[in-house]
Amino acid sequence: MSRTRNLGLFLVLAAVWGSAFMAINAGLAYFPPVLFAAFRFDIAGVVMLAYAAYAVEDPIPRGRDEWTTVAVGATLIIAAYHVFLFIGESDPAVTSAVAAVIVSLSPVLTTVFARAFLPSERLTAVGVVGLVVGLVGAVVLAAPDPNNLAAGGTVAKLLVLLAAASFALGSVLTRAADDDLPIETMEAWSMLVGALLTHVVSFALGESVADVTWSTEAVLALGYLAIVASGLGFLIYFDLLDRLGPIEINLVSYVAPAFAAVAGWLFLREAITPNTVAGFLIICVGFALVKRAALGDALRDYGLLD
Repeated sequence: MSRTRNLGLFLVLAAVWGSAFMAINAGLAYFPPVLFAAFRFDIAGVVMLAYAAYAVEDPIPRGRDEWTTVAVGATLIIAAYHVFLFIGESDPAVTSAVAAVIVSLSPVLTTVFARAFLPSERLTAVGVVGLVVGLVGAVVLAAPDPNNLAAGGTVAKLLVLLAAASFALGSVLTRAADDDLPIETMEAWSMLVGALLTHVVSFALGESVADVTWSTEAVLALGYLAIVASGLGFLIYFDLLDRLGPIEINLVSYVAPAFAAVAGWLFLREAITPNTVAGFLIICVGFALVKRAALGDALRDYGLLD
């Protein structure tokens, strides 16, 4: 039952976060990128703080250790990740699918960081091969031009890669934190502090509310990102992070590109290229190698494997 629950939540998270790339691309037509990210977590932080006040006995972090965990989440998982991601996705060359696949490098980066901060989080040799295969798939899908690395959105793609690195490091450090901070409290305060940091960056970049074009599509994109992708998505993420560890949960980045490509195609008419399909299939092979034991157990549970 626990395995089925984790798998179900894993797929929900992949769908929610994969489609979030489409919502980001849609909203960037109406918002300055960093201000868009800040607004997202203004709303999400308030909603999650209200939920934390309802769900836990003490919705306020106590002591240095708990506030340190909040600071890590706010700085790396919320502020740095979304600032880099939103600026990167503001380049038309970075479609929903391409951004999702670059972020799918997160498991590779997580493994690197985990070796330094979480010695118990190790992969077997086959698992490492799986991560490398996933990296190859991401490169195939992103299709950088080796003859002109400054063109074709390469700088924007590098920013998205920095976003993935920030998220990977944040997830490892959060996992390594030795405290009993409830997930709801950690999420709410990380979002609120992260939103404040993002507003500071937005102001430094010269962005202004006057640059926002309010429309029905803008409100829908912001609402989806704040309530569904942030509120629900991060609640599931931190729950699974505690259950599975940073390497396994960040494999959600391998599945999200499929949902990002489909959502971008359905709502933004973004083309699904042969590179997109090939890259995703290669990533699936890498995912299967890393998760081969869990997949085998699941198939045996359902009588599909002896």
